[in-house]
Amino acid sequence: MHLQVLTLAPTRDSYRQAEPCLATMLQGDAASAYLPAPTTAAGTAALTQLTPYLPHLAADTTLVVATSGTTGDPKYAQLGAPQLRASATATHQVLGGPGAWLLPLPPHHIAGMQVLLRSLAAGYEPTLQDTRGGFTLDSFATLTHQLLERTPDTRHYTSLVPTQLHKILTATAHSDPAGHAALQALTCFDAILVGGAALAPELLRQATDAGARLVRTYGASETSGGCVYDGVPLPGARVEIEDATGRIWLGGDTIATGYLNKPHHVAWQRPGWFRTDDHGHWDTTHTPPRLHVDGRLDDAISSGGLTIFPHVVENVLATHPAIAQAVVLGRPDERLGEHVAAVIVPTTAPQATPDFLPTLAELRTWVMDAGLPATAAPRELIVRTSLPLKGIGKIDRRALQGSLPETAPPA
Repeated sequence: MHLQVLTLAPTRDSYRQAEPCLATMLQGDAASAYLPAPTTAAGTAALTQLTPYLPHLAADTTLVVATSGTTGDPKYAQLGAPQLRASATATHQVLGGPGAWLLPLPPHHIAGMQVLLRSLAAGYEPTLQDTRGGFTLDSFATLTHQLLERTPDTRHYTSLVPTQLHKILTATAHSDPAGHAALQALTCFDAILVGGAALAPELLRQATDAGARLVRTYGASETSGGCVYDGVPLPGARVEIEDATGRIWLGGDTIATGYLNKPHHVAWQRPGWFRTDDHGHWDTTHTPPRLHVDGRLDDAISSGGLTIFPHVVENVLATHPAIAQAVVLGRPDERLGEHVAAVIVPTTAPQATPDFLPTLAELRTWVMDAGLPATAAPRELIVRTSLPLKGIGKIDRRALQGSLPETAPPA
C-alpha cells in the first residue's frame, strides 16, 4: 500500500482532475491511499513528515486525513472505503435521499472531502465555491442558483460552519443586499449541515426563523466527519458516555482505524471506538434521547470548585444585542483557581457606539438572569475586533489565550 498526495483546490477543474482518485477511494479498489492537501507543496511537506510511519499504513486505508485538533501537532486518521461509504449512505438516508451538493468549505478537510464523496456516491458533480480569498456572499448566492438550475429534479444540500452562517445573518441584519441574496439562497436547500464548531442556539433560531433547514452535526475526522445529526447517531453509528467523567465515545461503521503517525494514541484504546475529548449528556426530554455536547474536557474551567463549560456561557452571551461573537476562557485567579473571562466582538450595527458596548457588570447580570450560577458569570471582559480562526472555521482558543496578557486584572 502506498500513500500519495491528492491536491484539491476549491474549483471545478481540480475536482474533475481528482475524480478518478476519489472514485477509487470510495470503492477501495486502488493500490494507493490518498492524502488530500490544498497545494502540492503542502501535501509534499505532510507526506515527508509521515514517511517514517508509512510501514504502519493499514492495508484497507484509502484516505489519510489530518485532524483539526486543538494542538499544533497534527494527527492523521486512517479511513477506508467501507467507512466512507457508510458515512455517505447514512447521511443521505437521514436527509431524505441522495442529492446535489454545493461545497463552500476547503475540500481537503474531512467535511469538504465528504461532500465530494457524497456527491460522487449520488451521481452528481458537486458545485465548489472558491473560498481561498474568503467566503463571499455574492458567490454563495450565485452558485446556489446555478446548482438549482443545473439539477432541478433532485434534492439539494450544502455544508457550512457557524462562522459562515453568522456572516450571512449579520449581513442580512445590516440590510446588505448580498446578505439578503445569500439568505434567500440558503432557504433553497433541502438541508444545510452545520458543523466544525458548536452552533449557538441564537444563531440556530435566527436561521430557522428565516426558513433555513439546518442540521447540526457532531463528529470528527476520526469518524469520517459528522456521525451524529441533531443529537441522534446516524444509522450504524454508536455513542457512549462515561458515567464517571461524562466523556463521549463514538463507535460504529464510520470509525477510523487509528492515527497513522500515532498508532498507540490513547484515543484508540478500545477497538472500534474513538475516545473524544468532549463532555456530554443525553437529553431525555426527546424521543429518542439526543446527545448534548457540553464542551471540551480540556476547555472546562474550574472556578470556585465548580466546573464550567465555556460554550454554555457563550450561548448566553451570544443573545446579547451588542455582541456579535463571544468566546469564554478560564483565567488564573488566586481566590477561585480560575475565573471566567469573556472575549467579545461587538456588533457592527449602526447603534454600536462606545456607549452601546456592554459593561462587565451588565454581562454578569445577563448571564445570571439566564439561570447560570454567579461562578459562570464573567469576571473579566476583553473587547476585540476579530477572533483568530483555524481549520474550517473554528475559533482558535489556544491562539486567543496566548494573545492575552499573562496576568489578568483582579476579579
